[in-house]
Amino acid sequence: WDSGLIWGRNFGDFWCPQVMSHGYFQHGGVTFPGLLYSPRSLEAAREFPVEDDDVFNVTYQKSGTVWMLEILSLIRQDGDPRWCRSVPNWDRGPWLETLLGLRRARANARPRIISSHLPVHMFPKSFFGSKAKVIYTVRDPKDVLVSLFHFARIFRPYRDPGSLGDFMDKFLQGDVPFGSWFQHVRGWLQLRGRENFFWISYEELQQDLRGSVQRLCSFLCHPLSPAALDAVVTNASFAAMSHNPMSNFSLSPGFILDQNRGPFLRKGISGDWRNHLSPEQSRRFDLVYREQPPKKSSGVPKNGGDPKKNPPGTPKSGGDPQGNPKKGRDPPKNPSGFT
Repeated sequence: WDSGLIWGRNFGDFWCPQVMSHGYFQHGGVTFPGLLYSPRSLEAAREFPVEDDDVFNVTYQKSGTVWMLEILSLIRQDGDPRWCRSVPNWDRGPWLETLLGLRRARANARPRIISSHLPVHMFPKSFFGSKAKVIYTVRDPKDVLVSLFHFARIFRPYRDPGSLGDFMDKFLQGDVPFGSWFQHVRGWLQLRGRENFFWISYEELQQDLRGSVQRLCSFLCHPLSPAALDAVVTNASFAAMSHNPMSNFSLSPGFILDQNRGPFLRKGISGDWRNHLSPEQSRRFDLVYREQPPKKSSGVPKNGGDPKKNPPGTPKSGGDPQGNPKKGRDPPKNPSGFT
């Protein structure tokens, strides 16, 4: 969201009559809700002029976007929380795929933080020939499913999810906003090995936030003192964000978020799917996960179109998400830990 939406400014640029019936539309083979997105905004995002010092915070929805945005905001300010406490996160790291977000991104001072849920084939074309950095956060898909289910219940632009079982069927089919989790993750992870691409899991952030921030700082070439590092870790905690109105979306109007049905920041934990999915549902999810075909080609340009330079999946110095200069790593074969 952008402050223009939250405060009601320029809402006519965004409003679509389909929202009254929770209308969705298809663009680039992906589903989007009509209130927040439009073909015009998505085409504008594709043509967005990327700068070499831009930092993109990219995720599939409900995979740690807001958390990573808070971390990046704090790193940029050397741990000083005043920016995070005075400026809404949708202004600090606006969403690329909305018209209002694009306006904010163009107006923000460089270096810019820009957030996005877009799949890789819909990302700005100019990124692939730039030095701009992408940080991609991956989360256990079962936790994504449960978090998205609860989110869809309070997020008015989304259709009511119905039962968790029905919603799981749609999720596994990719019949949800932003499309298939499987395709989104496979597409983006084909950029592994590029020096300007860093990926990390939500679970790593939880298990070792301090170490994760250190690796992010190494990737961003933005070293922090021990005291500044401590400040980032403290102010990026779930408790700190939950009490910060600039981060917890409590400023969102009721026609966007119905927080009477639940908070935006719900639990911030891993493994909550075990409290929601039955053993049978979990086994069925595992089966679909295992049967996903390998992605042969994402259509992603390689270094501006030169296929001979650093193809995705080839580790290079600086491309290791752990911050190690000579050693890369493959994505977890089983990010959920399920068999």
